[in-house]
Amino acid sequence: MTKTTVARVHQAGDPEVIRLEEISLADPAQGEVTIRHTAIGLNFQDIYMRSGLYPVPTPFGLGNEAAGVVEKVGRGVTDFKEDDRVCYAGGPGFEAYSVRRNFPVARLLHTPAGIQDEQAAAILLKGMTVEYLMHRCFPVKPGMSVLFHAAAGGVGLLAGQWGRDLGARMIGVAGSPEKCRLAVQNGYEVCLDRKKDDIAAKARELTQGKGVPVVFDSVGKDSFEASLNSLAARGYFVSFGQTTGHPPPVTGAMLQKLGSLYFTRPTLVTYTADSQEMRESAAMVFDRLKHGVLKVSINQRYALSDVVRAHRDLQAGTTSGSTIITP
Repeated sequence: MTKTTVARVHQAGDPEVIRLEEISLADPAQGEVTIRHTAIGLNFQDIYMRSGLYPVPTPFGLGNEAAGVVEKVGRGVTDFKEDDRVCYAGGPGFEAYSVRRNFPVARLLHTPAGIQDEQAAAILLKGMTVEYLMHRCFPVKPGMSVLFHAAAGGVGLLAGQWGRDLGARMIGVAGSPEKCRLAVQNGYEVCLDRKKDDIAAKARELTQGKGVPVVFDSVGKDSFEASLNSLAARGYFVSFGQTTGHPPPVTGAMLQKLGSLYFTRPTLVTYTADSQEMRESAAMVFDRLKHGVLKVSINQRYALSDVVRAHRDLQAGTTSGSTIITP
């Protein structure tokens, strides 16, 4: 048995419901390793779980993205050994907010040489999200106009860089002049201020009245109407989050009336359920990071002991780029 500190939630609610607990960690089972975390990624889905938007049985842990070092190896493990640098995004359970945890090697990745642990923990989940959105959910092509909400967030900044590399015309939406400037520095041709601009009108103005062929929207309720009305005929509404709450119900008549639109609600879980697809997606992220196509902006760091403030700041929209929690 090894001692570890883990963040737990016993009742869903505001950030203050998160509690740090010291527990005994069993030795890794067959097909598992024990990881000592060095950097933990903070993502908005952690807030969805903690708040109860994604209902899960209590008590539960938080976080599903981290990097670290292998401390112990379970039976039957041949691809990993002690002291290997490793990382993961997704997988069983939500226990990344911890000093140590056991993790199945079937979902574990070697952290490539030349990539720091903080970089891996900050980019992997967000980068794989961009990969599946822009390559497999809706393949983005050169010259295509793309509207991307939350352009100054962790996913949004990577999307701007990735889309620019694909040759797309990236149109961002962010919540302040400062965040719009940050988005433009990261691949967006233009960034609209959701607090001042008429997003749909601006999107049509930028596309000679046609509208954009695709909108990537992680905001949800507050951006729903603007996203729908920004789309060209036969356009795709890709709803992959709801930071402001669930969007309204979508009806077939609504999609028909607005131009034979398509609506989809994808998740990274589905697009990386197959371990081979997960590894291929991660390889694309790391390759672009190594070659300078992507750069990860770690704009906030919090100690694990300060995780409540980390959640409070992310939920309030005062952060930008990626956030790291240090055990």
